[in-house]
Amino acid sequence: MKEKSNIQMVVKVLALAVILLLVWWLLFAEKDNHLSLETEEGINVTPEQIQSIRDIGQWEFLSISNEELVDTMRKGLLSDDQLVRIYYGTLRLGFDMKDVKIETQGDTVIVTVPRVGLLDKEFIDETRTKAFYESGKWTAEDREALYRKAQRQMIAHALTPQNLQSAQDNADMQLRRMMRAMGYNNIFIRWND
Repeated sequence: MKEKSNIQMVVKVLALAVILLLVWWLLFAEKDNHLSLETEEGINVTPEQIQSIRDIGQWEFLSISNEELVDTMRKGLLSDDQLVRIYYGTLRLGFDMKDVKIETQGDTVIVTVPRVGLLDKEFIDETRTKAFYESGKWTAEDREALYRKAQRQMIAHALTPQNLQSAQDNADMQLRRMMRAMGYNNIFIRWND
């Protein structure tokens, strides 16, 4: 019995020694414990990303609501004919994303974009057009000419250098935000003339 208890004692001591040795090795043994980060040389824009950017279509950066009072007059023998109408419209400034060119070099992206301009030439809301004053007989061609005159006046009042610059500044900010979200740190925006 004594021999059996001595063997059990030796086994327990050896087991304890193995456990202590294992703990020491896990805690204090020299190992190659280090963290390394590897960076990819560049960020590549995939064809899918470029297509998703182009799929945005027309991107609006400034919207200008406008109303114009437009009139025309026709001299007659006995009386003058007059047509006065109020036109309402919303001019949207931006550009089409299909015209954007994207080049990458490492973590740098160069985005070449067209100048900001009018997105839709048919911006007058004809359902809101009101006849302010009408005397005499007017043809559909006369009304169309008045519509085109209102269109020209709205463009002249809305496409000011200040509004175009404001839309361009907003476009620059939005494009930079989009490119940062794609992982680019160095973003250059080039504007076509």
